[in-house]
Amino acid sequence: MITPRKAEDRGFSDLGWLQSRFSFSFADYHDLDHMGWSALRVINDDFIAPGTGFGTHGHRDMEIVTYMGDGALRHGDSMENSRLLRRGEVQRMSAGKGILHSEMNGSEDEAATLLQIWIEPDVRGIRPEYEQKEFPDALKQGRLQALVSPDGRDGSMVIHQDALIYASILAAGQSLSIALTPGRRAYLHVVAGSLELNGQPFAKGDGAKIADECEFSLSSVEGAEFLWFDLP
Repeated sequence: MITPRKAEDRGFSDLGWLQSRFSFSFADYHDLDHMGWSALRVINDDFIAPGTGFGTHGHRDMEIVTYMGDGALRHGDSMENSRLLRRGEVQRMSAGKGILHSEMNGSEDEAATLLQIWIEPDVRGIRPEYEQKEFPDALKQGRLQALVSPDGRDGSMVIHQDALIYASILAAGQSLSIALTPGRRAYLHVVAGSLELNGQPFAKGDGAKIADECEFSLSSVEGAEFLWFDLP
């Protein structure tokens, strides 16, 4: 079963410096029909104005993945990491027993866009971890490139959950087949462009909850970039 989650139906917040679309309940947006999907708890589609950002705040017991769009994001945390995140780079943070961090737009002139993703861990109270890695577009062309996984497969970063996040880019007219292990669930999020999933159309910002199906065909007439979540 494929259950669409249209971009315009997501929650929305406009703080001036920050505009966010929420695929699942978050902050002041609460929807009992969209509390998460399996271990996937958050997909926030954020637009951060130049020279602004999230000041120092805390997290615990959550796997937090940031997938960059345009611009740059400056990360700082209580483990003394200080990094700049740009297009093609992915950040993985295991909050564990607690971490403080800030995420600021790295430019005074250009807006930053990104997806912030939260996955519930299968272990709690661990020592916090931070990792950042580049996944160039060439690695995503016409295939699924694992970004995070429980075992580091295909050069991915390791998270503490039996869940995988893949990224893919389809050129105009390109198709891709995906097989899902029986009993597992999946989620699709379209980052850019448009595509069809088993004949159903999805555009930028659209998502889909997927269960009880194992074979999928994705195709794009004009090109698309998307994330595919393989979930317990």
